[in-house]
Amino acid sequence: MELDKTDRKILALIQQDASMSASEIAEQVNLSQPPCWRRIKRLEEAGFIQKRAGILNRKQLGLDMVIYTEVKLSANGRQAVNEFQQHIQSFPEVTECYLMMGRIDFLLRIVTKDVESYEKFYRDHLSLIPDIQELNSTVAMSEVKYTTELPLHLV
Repeated sequence: MELDKTDRKILALIQQDASMSASEIAEQVNLSQPPCWRRIKRLEEAGFIQKRAGILNRKQLGLDMVIYTEVKLSANGRQAVNEFQQHIQSFPEVTECYLMMGRIDFLLRIVTKDVESYEKFYRDHLSLIPDIQELNSTVAMSEVKYTTELPLHLV
């Protein structure tokens, strides 16, 4: 499916505020509500919109620490990678996990309340995953930029 300028504007508006109604979006992109709603449905069905969600303020919730953890597995076979991925899926503290190319196998973004809660997560969960050779964690001191909005101008 090819995206036109109006589709990209609709996607940008939904990224900024997923609670906007189809009629509010239609007004901003100069369409009437029915064709705008059809475009939104088409974008959802084509997979451009995975889901609509609210973005919570982690600091307001007391989740003050963001830790990036590099993981190197002792075995690089498909089974070790799959088992690690299955374990990681079950941990709500891990908000992002990427399979990497290069000197490490995975990069994790972990959100916790404080150092003590990270230590508990590390001891009770992360360090118990089989086939981990090395874990290196780095604490983010401050958040310079955080966004969930994708650069639609590149599409």
